Amino acid sequence: MATAKKAKAPAAPVIDPEEVLVRLCAEGALDKKAEDVVILDMRGISSFTDFFLIATGTSEPQLKAIASSIRGKVRDATGQRPTAEDGFPGSQWVIIDYGSVIVHIFHSEKRAVYGLEDLWNDARRIEVQ
Repeated sequence: MATAKKAKAPAAPVIDPEEVLVRLCAEGALDKKAEDVVILDMRGISSFTDFFLIATGTSEPQLKAIASSIRGKVRDATGQRPTAEDGFPGSQWVIIDYGSVIVHIFHSEKRAVYGLEDLWNDARRIEVQ
């Protein structure tokens, strides 16, 4: 009697917790209509973080709403809180630091001045949908 070989189940995709975190941050930003949301993969070129998320708001109230949405989205999904935050909407640049993910929320004028995408142009960009 011939025995049938058991088919191997396909390997489950490896879920990178840092990539999940940065995508949660992107969702939070997009929920508040952030513009030009970009994820930079900093692994291999940075010793201090794995990802940058860069987003633009068009007003101080929107910067505040984007930051709040990101914090809420991450907290609700993972229980994680930022390790540090800097800036405030009046400064037109808010930074939320989750260690492996650093979020930069700029007013459009400040984003052009600091040019983080140009500074880190060797980082791989991850599409945000």
